[in-house]
Amino acid sequence: MKKWGLWHGRGSIKENKLKKWLRKDAAAAWIFLAPSGIGFAMFYLIPFAMGVIFSLVEDSHRVTLDHYHEVLASSSFRKAASNTFYFSVVSVPLMLVLSLGLAMLLNKQIYIRKWLRTAYVMPLVVPVASIILIWQILFDWNGSLNLWLSYFGYSRVDWMKTDAARNVVIVIYIWKNVGYNVILFLAGLQQIPKDYYETAQIEGAGPIRQFASITLVYLTSTMFFVIIMSIINSFKVFRETYLIAGDYPQDSIYMLQHYMNNMFMSLDIQKLTAAATLMVGCILIIVMGLFVLERRFRRFME
Repeated sequence: MKKWGLWHGRGSIKENKLKKWLRKDAAAAWIFLAPSGIGFAMFYLIPFAMGVIFSLVEDSHRVTLDHYHEVLASSSFRKAASNTFYFSVVSVPLMLVLSLGLAMLLNKQIYIRKWLRTAYVMPLVVPVASIILIWQILFDWNGSLNLWLSYFGYSRVDWMKTDAARNVVIVIYIWKNVGYNVILFLAGLQQIPKDYYETAQIEGAGPIRQFASITLVYLTSTMFFVIIMSIINSFKVFRETYLIAGDYPQDSIYMLQHYMNNMFMSLDIQKLTAAATLMVGCILIIVMGLFVLERRFRRFME
């Protein structure tokens, strides 16, 4: 009886601790996040870890870095990596400046503000595969854009078979993703108290000083998130380039995803997983660098 009472007492203590833990907000958060975490692990984390292991294993089950050496020595991979890097360096700043400018414009009381918001959100809900046909008609040799150029006396441009294809992909990328960034910047701008701007005007601060000292400071977190999402989306531009230019597009728009897709079609899984691991490593380095810069900027502003 004593042992039963002691065991029952310990059991009730554990039950009380469990009930207290379940009442905490952290416990509720973990419970709600558990299904998403399981799904992420099953469909993303575990397959990626298996791919990394597969890229390090030879057919004889020997661990080696030969696949990485072959990928890095490949001229196709270097060309794809340089094109992807160039695309991200050019398109992400353009996306940032354009989306912030549009958000600041929509944040003012203009007549067609609601219609413009709808127009910028529309590319997010329109399937890319259905809209690519319009882009192909627009940038074709006998397309609408060349017709307008010839009308104004300019020579036709073979957009998709010259280096101009890079500009086409940049335009499509910005058109597709600018609306999402505008929504994020609008949310951040609307959280800035208007009293700060009124006080700055009274003290004689001009629009540039207000933008640098108030707008940019309070949009630091939003801008940091927008930059990360823009960089990640710039690495996912393969869908648009594949639909508009096919498996082997013009050299200037041959991206890392094209290289990995070609390795998959040839069933060279080791090189595919090695290239994917290198790309993920580069993205992680960029994101970690942005985290460091964001922390230093916050400390500087404080």
